[in-house]
Amino acid sequence: MSSVVYKNTVKAIGKYVPEKLQPLWNHPAGPQTIFFWAPAVKWGLVIAGLGDLSRPADKISIGQSTSLAMTGVIWTRYSLAITPKNWSLFSVNFFVACTALYQIARAIKYQQEQTALAEKSTNSGSSSTSSSS
Repeated sequence: MSSVVYKNTVKAIGKYVPEKLQPLWNHPAGPQTIFFWAPAVKWGLVIAGLGDLSRPADKISIGQSTSLAMTGVIWTRYSLAITPKNWSLFSVNFFVACTALYQIARAIKYQQEQTALAEKSTNSGSSSTSSSS
């Protein structure tokens, strides 16, 4: 039932698509297919990742960011292995991977800074104790 409604809707819309856009409209990975809409919706992950750039580094989940990065890398590769090549899927997954990898780098840098601060305070605390003796 829903596929009939979808097909009729696409057919009706197709009549109004300008001639210049017909190659995109009729492309095997065009707007008439899931190959178009899945990457289009997935841009929400990229937007969320960019929004998280303002998040404090101590609130970043390295595990979650690693999962996103790996998903982005895997699907970036897959988008070039399938026929037809899906450049929209490639680009969205490339940016998902990039934003996640950047978040991982921020979190690791923060953890290293915290470790260095802890070591510095431990070393300065022990040197002041030994000088007062």
